[in-house]
Amino acid sequence: MQILVFYHSKGGNTKKLAQAVARGVDSVAGASALLKPATEVSKEDFLSSAGVIAGSPVYFGGMAAEVKKVFDDCIGTRKRMEGKVGAAFATSGDPTGGKETTMISILQCMLIYGMVIVGDPMSATGHYGTACAGAPDDATADNAAKLGARVAEVAKLLKGNYIT
Repeated sequence: MQILVFYHSKGGNTKKLAQAVARGVDSVAGASALLKPATEVSKEDFLSSAGVIAGSPVYFGGMAAEVKKVFDDCIGTRKRMEGKVGAAFATSGDPTGGKETTMISILQCMLIYGMVIVGDPMSATGHYGTACAGAPDDATADNAAKLGARVAEVAKLLKGNYIT
């Protein structure tokens, strides 16, 4: 079972967080992460994945244009994404830099796609997703891995019951 983890990263921090999310996906038996920058994501990547985890740096309180472009370009897959699992993560250059609004902007797209949304688990922070200011430290990387594992675990529960 494949989980797509895609991201935009200009300075490298969001990529580092994405790698930690992917490690979490890969830690779940039967799940594998497909890790890609947003510019390389295809419609087939969306359709062949049981879940999608998208990450972005904060750009004016919302997702980067490169991440939004993926959702715009894949709109034709929308009805076939219904019931798949979605989650988000974000990075910023400032501790108060709009990470939650950025994750919400991603989750709004996933809701419109009909996806089942999960946040990070209570064993992490129990919020919208994983986020950090600057490069992820060890605790944030652990929380990111927990988010990835949670998406994979929920997708396994839904696979065959709701996800085709």
